[in-house]
Amino acid sequence: MSDPLAFLADEVAALRAQHLYRPLPELASAQGPVCRVDGREVISFSSNDYLGFTHHPRLAAAAERAVRDFGVGSGAVRTIAGTMTLHEQLERDLADFKGVASTLVFQSGYAANTGVIPVVTGEADLIVSDAFNHASIIDGMRLSRARREVYPHKDVAALRSILAVAVAQGHPDSGEPYRLILVVTDGVFSMDGDICPLPGIVAAAEEHGAAVLVDDAHGSGVLGDHGRGTIDHFGVHGRVDIQVGTLSKAVGVLGGYVAGSAALRELLTQRARPFLFSTSHPPAVAAACSEALKVMREEDQLFERLWANTRRFKAELARLGFDTGVSETPITPVMMGDSAAAIDFSAHLFEAGIFATSVVYPTVALDGARLRTIVTAAHTDEHLDRALETFARVGGDLGIISG
Repeated sequence: MSDPLAFLADEVAALRAQHLYRPLPELASAQGPVCRVDGREVISFSSNDYLGFTHHPRLAAAAERAVRDFGVGSGAVRTIAGTMTLHEQLERDLADFKGVASTLVFQSGYAANTGVIPVVTGEADLIVSDAFNHASIIDGMRLSRARREVYPHKDVAALRSILAVAVAQGHPDSGEPYRLILVVTDGVFSMDGDICPLPGIVAAAEEHGAAVLVDDAHGSGVLGDHGRGTIDHFGVHGRVDIQVGTLSKAVGVLGGYVAGSAALRELLTQRARPFLFSTSHPPAVAAACSEALKVMREEDQLFERLWANTRRFKAELARLGFDTGVSETPITPVMMGDSAAAIDFSAHLFEAGIFATSVVYPTVALDGARLRTIVTAAHTDEHLDRALETFARVGGDLGIISG
C-alpha cells in the first residue's frame, strides 16, 4: 500500500543535505545560565530569559500559591468559564506597567500578533511593514485581507514615501481613501538585536494619519525605565496605538499580550480567534507573570547587571575579531554567513561546554547564518570569562578568527 505522505521523509533528508535541519535540544534541568542540555552541563547563551526570571524564587512562590488556591488549569476559554481573577489582575498590572488604558493576554506573542492584526485591518485597509519584522507579524498580515506594503529595514524615508503615495492615491481597487493605514514594526529585531527608529516612524505615521503597532517582544523587560520597553526608551508614550508583547522572554513565563485602548481590548475579546478558541493560561502562569512585573519595579540591579554583561560581552567578541553585526541590545549575533559554518561552530562550542545555537535559513536569509547569543542578568563574570575564552579558542581552531 502506498504512503501518500512519503514525500515528507524526502523533504527532511533534503534539509539535512543542505545543512538546514535543526534538531531539538533537550534540557534536563531548569532554564538558567548553566543548564543540562542533551546530557551535557553547559553555559547557555541561547535563552530569552533576559532577567533570570525562569528560576526567580519570588515567581516560583507566586506560582505555587496559585496552584494551591486555583488549581493547575483554568478549564475553559476566557469567554466561557476560563477568566479568573488572576487573569484580570495580570491585565491590569500590564496596563499599568506599559502606561496604557487596557491590555488583553494571549497564549503567546505569536498568538497576539495573529490575533490583533486581522481584527484591526481588513479589505479597506493598508498595512506597511518593516522588511525584517518577525514571522508572527508576517503571518498576522497574511491572515488579514488588507493590502500590504513592505519598506526596507529601518528606512524611515522609504516608509514616508509609501505613506504619501497611499494617502494620495487611496485604495487601488476603489480609489477611495484607506479606512486605516497601519504601520507595523518590531521594537527590537530578534535576529540582529537592533532597535527600530521609532521616533521617525511615529512622526511619519502622524504626518499621514496612520496608526502604529509595535511588537515589543524583545524590548519589554530590556529597554526603558525598569524594562517598560521601546516606547518608554524613546519617550513616545501616547503616540503608539497598539503594543504587542510577550510574557515568555524577559518576564520569564509564558504568553503574549496586546496593549492599547479600552475599545481595542473589548473588540479583541469578541473577534480575536486565538483568544476565543484557546483555553486561558493556567493560574500559576498568570500569577508568576504578575509577580515578575513587581520584581521589575523593585530590583534595579537586574537591569544594571543585564546591561553591564551585554556591554562587556559585545566589546570582547569584537576585540577577538568576531562580527557581531549591528546589535544594540543583549541579542548579539556572531555572523557566519554560511549555514554549514554556523552549525559547525555551534557544535564545537557545545562540545566545549558553551550552548550558543546556530540560526540558519529560513529564520534568516540563506547567506545570513549566524550564532545568536543572548546575555542575561543571571550570567556571572566567571560565565562570561569561560565563554569568551572558548569562543576565542574554537574560533581560532576553525579559522573563523585569526588565531
